[in-house]
Amino acid sequence: MNELSGQANTTLQFDTDFPEVGELTAEQVSQYLVENPDFFIQHPSILEALQIPHLQKGSVSLVELQSEQLRKKVRLLNYKLSQLISIAKQNEKIYRAYADLNLRLLTCKDVGEMLLKLQETLQDELGLASVELKLFKGANALPELQQRLFMEKRFKQGPYFFGRLSQHEKQLMFGNEVAESVALILLGENRNLGVLAVGSRSADHFTPDMDTLLLNQLREVLNVVLPEKLRY
Repeated sequence: MNELSGQANTTLQFDTDFPEVGELTAEQVSQYLVENPDFFIQHPSILEALQIPHLQKGSVSLVELQSEQLRKKVRLLNYKLSQLISIAKQNEKIYRAYADLNLRLLTCKDVGEMLLKLQETLQDELGLASVELKLFKGANALPELQQRLFMEKRFKQGPYFFGRLSQHEKQLMFGNEVAESVALILLGENRNLGVLAVGSRSADHFTPDMDTLLLNQLREVLNVVLPEKLRY
C-alpha cells in the first residue's frame, strides 16, 4: 500500500523500442526540395553556406553554379537562334532565286536560252555543280532505250528522283560534269518532254526525303513553256 494515499503501489511501464530512423537518401532530399521550392528562401543562410564541388574551380557556391549553368543555356540558345536565322536567310535566297527564274523562263525564245537561264540560277546563284536539259525528242534527244530505262528505274514513284546515279547514268545525263548526287525532274504533263538534271558536288546534297515545293513550281512553268518552244 502507498502510505500517503492508501492505494496499492503501481509501476508505469514505457515502451522505449522506437523504430530507428534510417539515413536520408539523395532521392528523398531531392523530392523534398522539389516539393518545397521556397526552402532556400526561408533559409537563406544555408544557400549562402553551400559549397558545390567543381571539377575545374574546386568548390563553388550554389548560386555561382546556377549562374554558370544559366550562361551555358543562354549561349546554346544564342547558337541555335543564329542557326535558325542562317537557315531562314538561305531559304529566302533560294525562294527568291526560284521566283526570279520562273519569270525569266517565261520570256525565253528557245530551249537553248532556257537552259542558259537554268544554269545561271542553279549554278551561278545557288552554287550547284551542273545543270542539263535532256529532251525526249529532237536532234540531241536521249536515246529511246535510255528513256525507258530511266522511266522504269528512276521515275516509278513520281516525276522526281533524288540521290545518286550509276556511272553509266551520270555519263548519259551529265557527260563529264560533276554530279555526286542529283535531282532529276521528269517534264511534261504526260511525262513525255524530257528530264531536267541537276548535279551537286556533295554526295549528300540531294536525298530522297527532299521537299519538292519549289521544284513543283519550276516543273509547272517548264511544262507550260517547253511545248511552245519544241512545237509539240
